[in-house]
Amino acid sequence: MWNPQRTVHAAGRTGTHAGVGALRRLERKIGLRAGQAVFVYGTLLLTLAFMACFTFFPMAWGAAISFFRYSAVRTGEHFLGLGGNNPFIGLGHYATMVSDAPDGVHFRQQLLTSILFAFLALPLNLAITLPLAVLVESVAGRLKTLFRAIYFMPTLTSTVAVALMWQFIYHPQQGVLNVLVKAIGLTPPRSWLSDPAAIVMGVPLALLCIMIAHVWQEFGYNLIIFIAGLQGIPDELRQAARIDGAGAWHEFWRITLPLLRPTMLFVCVMTLLSALQAFAIFNVMLPDRGPTVDQTTPLVLAIYNNAFRYQVLGWGAAMSMVLFFLTLSLTIGQMRLLRTEWEY
Repeated sequence: MWNPQRTVHAAGRTGTHAGVGALRRLERKIGLRAGQAVFVYGTLLLTLAFMACFTFFPMAWGAAISFFRYSAVRTGEHFLGLGGNNPFIGLGHYATMVSDAPDGVHFRQQLLTSILFAFLALPLNLAITLPLAVLVESVAGRLKTLFRAIYFMPTLTSTVAVALMWQFIYHPQQGVLNVLVKAIGLTPPRSWLSDPAAIVMGVPLALLCIMIAHVWQEFGYNLIIFIAGLQGIPDELRQAARIDGAGAWHEFWRITLPLLRPTMLFVCVMTLLSALQAFAIFNVMLPDRGPTVDQTTPLVLAIYNNAFRYQVLGWGAAMSMVLFFLTLSLTIGQMRLLRTEWEY
């Protein structure tokens, strides 16, 4: 005789077997157990949800309002306040960037300042950190740890504190730098940070001074990365080079430097990104901007001023898109230039 309860139990067992079979197929496919798969996918979903809310949506929103003359203080007519008093202008902002309008001229100067600052900071940082990392690695054990800690301290220091310290060093009357320059019999410039006529090899002196402060704070991070890269090079390769008669310079040039290319790629990308996004040190060292405003306003500071101080969010978003694609193209270029086809 047919028993409905028995049928339900049989169906339940069939469904359970089907579920277990699906989980086992999933385990074979991704190489994880069922519990591990739940944990991994649950963690990924939470991370993706967070990034969607706080990364992807803001990026999409910034790209969208770059095509509008948008301001948060005006009320629009359509979705999220677009349209109406925040009209659609298409590529109007981007056309202004290449025009002779005052905004376009200022934008190109700010873009040039950002590029110049980044491409000066990067080689200076590498020129300091790579030789210094080799020297620190050649020191005895306990002293090595001490030097690492000393050189890494500026990286842990607040950017505002670093900017205030260097602002005092560059002070035109009581500054430490002026005292040292006068002590060796030289005449310091009229002002290190506020003299627009002070130019060194085509680069504004104020921009060079800020770059030195920026590199001083940042170089400890790259130093630690280079030390880690040096420690990862197998000693057998160096010993083989010495047995073959290679000197210290040839060992560094033919063995150490080529094997540091993956580390060099990471350091170059991160250093360039940091320089292109430098904000606080500019904003604190030159709070009133002064007469060197056109020489020392990078693109990221101009984006902040236009978007949040002047409430011209559409124009600020358009500039941020240019900075995004500039950063992306430079990063891809570095990865193509310094990539390696081997691992050791």
